Amino acid sequence: MSDRLYIFDTTLRDGEQVPGCQLNTVEKIQVARQLEMLGVDVIEAGFPISSPGDFNSVIEISKAVTWPTICALTRAVEKDIDVAVEALKYAKRKRIHTGIGTSDSHIKYKFNSTREEIIERAVAAVKYARRFVDDVEFYAEDAGRTDNEYLARVVEAVVKAGATVVNIPDTTGYCLPAEYGAKIKYLCDHVAGIEHAIISTHCHNDLGMATANTMSGVLNGARQAEVTINGIGERAGNTSLEEVAMILKCHKGIGINTNINTTKIYPTSRMVSSLMNMPVQPNKAIVGRNAFAHSSGIHQDGVLKNVQTYEIMDPKDVGIDDNAIVLTARSGRAALKHRLSVNGVDIDGEKLDKVYQEFLKLADKKKEITDDDILILAGADRSDLHNIKLEYLQVTTGKGVRSVASIGLSISGEQFEAAASGNGPVDAAIKALKVIIRREMTLKEFTIQAISKGSDDLGKVHMQVEHAGHVYYGFGANTDIVTASVEAYIDCINKFKK
Repeated sequence: MSDRLYIFDTTLRDGEQVPGCQLNTVEKIQVARQLEMLGVDVIEAGFPISSPGDFNSVIEISKAVTWPTICALTRAVEKDIDVAVEALKYAKRKRIHTGIGTSDSHIKYKFNSTREEIIERAVAAVKYARRFVDDVEFYAEDAGRTDNEYLARVVEAVVKAGATVVNIPDTTGYCLPAEYGAKIKYLCDHVAGIEHAIISTHCHNDLGMATANTMSGVLNGARQAEVTINGIGERAGNTSLEEVAMILKCHKGIGINTNINTTKIYPTSRMVSSLMNMPVQPNKAIVGRNAFAHSSGIHQDGVLKNVQTYEIMDPKDVGIDDNAIVLTARSGRAALKHRLSVNGVDIDGEKLDKVYQEFLKLADKKKEITDDDILILAGADRSDLHNIKLEYLQVTTGKGVRSVASIGLSISGEQFEAAASGNGPVDAAIKALKVIIRREMTLKEFTIQAISKGSDDLGKVHMQVEHAGHVYYGFGANTDIVTASVEAYIDCINKFKK
């Protein structure tokens, strides 16, 4: 059996399905190019039939990257496959990823079908896809809850029909590692012709076992792992790319290698976190800001004597520069550009000048500039395309008095002003905003996150606003949390469908 594990990255498909994490085509291309530098073998670029945006993204990503295989997702439906074929026309290496649910629950309630009909549909989809491409991956959705004997029948049938990869998803994150590993081994031992296809894992993290299940699958014969950067994905997320790559790097005795350039892991993590406005939890393995931090006196003493007492990885192996240049108000453009590059963002010229000016303003307010701060600054220019912009905000508040806010907005270049009182400064500011923006809007969710512990640090605000039956996601960041809240609300409004 091969000692090579292929890495299939689905950050741009499964990862992007997280509410509020949608990327535009330009941002997707940026991530795809970073994934290519990281060394992933397959990039799942989207679900072309799902939307014009996904269709266009698959086309443009196919043009933008060189050697990774570009994969497009479909259902076991001929129209889906036709659209995927069209979207992949510029890909140097192309794969169609088609499939259908195989668990009794899916067969009965989702498809109102029978086991035999599902096999027929699976075989027909694979055969149809093979008319257009040589590389066809079949997914048996909810394979984790599909009994092994029937799953083996499905897999054998699609391999015979021409599937080159068979994906065994633990769609609901239900399996235990031993159970999932045994499922992969059963397929290796009982499917005739399985040597002609690669078995792939695709594990979700609903019970916190995605990485454990993936590794159990790999140890039992799977040779492709479907993963996302930072473990993002629907519900509790997917298997984390960085965890699988570093497990295999640290446990060399396993004898399985990937093509991942691990020094690119941290910059890729930061880029995805920044573009998707999705913070990485501090204690996240490999890429969390505490992953190489030691606060216990005993741990600190041990690390100072010999780093291997409490660190099994060198931070530099994942792209973390432990001799980082500290950014202050006296730092120049070169230092800022270097720090952004370390975090996966390469900018130059006028854009760098603009970010640097905003950096200086922030540096005057703060004791220390963090990586999160500069990533927010680097992404702030996206708001330049908004029709509605915040010009000024003044709030009067205090104990025992009703808060009053005055606001100024620029809407397509025209200036508007309003004032309102409210139950607190944020409420007053949003009510003043609504005086100008006369639409029915309902605030559904309001989350404030402080990036670190300092009172002068940037606050990040995430909002959900409902309008005309649709929910829109907005983001704002500022050292003043009231301003950040208004900016997040305006971000939502700028996304309203016309």
